[in-house]
Parts: sequence; C-alpha cells; structure tokens
Amino acid sequence: MNWFVGTATYIVIWWITIFAVLPWGVRPANEADQGHDAGAPANPRLLMKAGITTVVAAVIWVFIYWAVNSGLISLSS
Repeated sequence: MNWFVGTATYIVIWWITIFAVLPWGVRPANEADQGHDAGAPANPRLLMKAGITTVVAAVIWVFIYWAVNSGLISLSS
C-alpha cells in the first residue's frame, strides 16, 4: 500500500466513522429559542467526537494496513 492509497483509505474510514459517532450522547435542547431548530443538540461535543473518531479510524486503518501487507486482502485488480 503506497502513501496515497493509505491516506485515501484513512480519510474514507474517518468519514464513515464520524457519521457513526455523531449520534452518540445527543440530547435535544430543552427550550427552542427563536430562530433555533428545536431538534438541535444542547451540547454536541464535536471535539470529543472528532477525537474518538480519529482514534477508532486509526485502529481500523492499522488493521486494514496489516491485512493488505500480509496478503490477506489484495488491492490489485
């Protein structure tokens, strides 16, 4: 796996993981202020979720990197 394929793989894994992590712990705001969506979360904690996503995506990427380099998965056609 060269650096370009490895980076592209990590980016795809990261985006898939962020969409899985975003709903964790979301609570709607108690009162909807004028001009705010009633379904908007009270405290989205985006930095924490980005950190969790980065760690989980790195673990998944290391497993895929190992599988490709050991010959378990082939990326050539």
